[in-house]
Amino acid sequence: MGDDVWTYSSSPELPGPLVGADWLARRLGRPGAVVLDASVGAHRGGGRRIPGARAFDIDGALSDHSGPLPHTMPGAGRFTEELRSLGVNGTDTVVVYDGAGIYSSARAWWMLRAMGFDRVAVLDGGLPAWAGAGLPLESAGPLTAATPGDFTARPRAGMFVGSEEVAAALADPAAVVLDARSRDRFTGAVAEPRPGLRGGHMPGAVNLPFGELQSEGRMRPADELRAAFAALAGERERLVVSCGSGVTACVLALGAELAGYRGQAVYDGSWSEWGLPSELPVVTGAQGLTGGSGSDGPRARSHGAGGSPTAP
Repeated sequence: MGDDVWTYSSSPELPGPLVGADWLARRLGRPGAVVLDASVGAHRGGGRRIPGARAFDIDGALSDHSGPLPHTMPGAGRFTEELRSLGVNGTDTVVVYDGAGIYSSARAWWMLRAMGFDRVAVLDGGLPAWAGAGLPLESAGPLTAATPGDFTARPRAGMFVGSEEVAAALADPAAVVLDARSRDRFTGAVAEPRPGLRGGHMPGAVNLPFGELQSEGRMRPADELRAAFAALAGERERLVVSCGSGVTACVLALGAELAGYRGQAVYDGSWSEWGLPSELPVVTGAQGLTGGSGSDGPRARSHGAGGSPTAP
């Protein structure tokens, strides 16, 4: 992986990649403090937001819609334009949150880091934690247009990877591919929510549902996170994370960061790409639920482009 491995560089303005509601409340409204709402899907449009928060629209402008895959990373030029339109400057401190707790906010955090911006953290517990602390909210109506910022994207290699890099990681004894989807989706016991995708998982991948890194909508303590990753990765320090469309994989990337891992990568296409009918190999069954390397046993089945998908 060599030069493609990204190394964490912390921002002096932040205590780490995760901040609490009280930390944000003390800084809300100060010059240079920017709050972005990165909610997606059903978690968008809840009618309330943190005062002054602007929409980091992963469903819309902050994904690349030129291809068939959802939620893929836009190019540096487009990303620069969108962040400037949100009023983000290169010297700002940015906190991202979402309406679910920690779901898509980690994706926004990872995207900003991948574009060379270090002054960004995720709000632990998201909007529910903020509201639960009795902190102010405002109605989610239109905001006055922001004064354009001077943000400039400076892409870092290796933070987002494609199917070829994932295939290489699956064959690398020093790397592990972690899948953030539910256990039923990972084993192929249920149909994928996106039509046309095969059920199951990559041969050699292991399953770590993103919700297992959280407790009551907040990230678990660092020692618990480290134990969760170590149980599946063993001594392997190179982590590649995947999910359905590259969103909740970033919760694993955040958890790994908090646990002390460095140089992890997100598979941007995730199962939306790997699960398409193709020659990319897919297996079903229980292999990968424990991180072991033994045989699946009789419950596992494999299929490629010519096989029948597990789910109807």
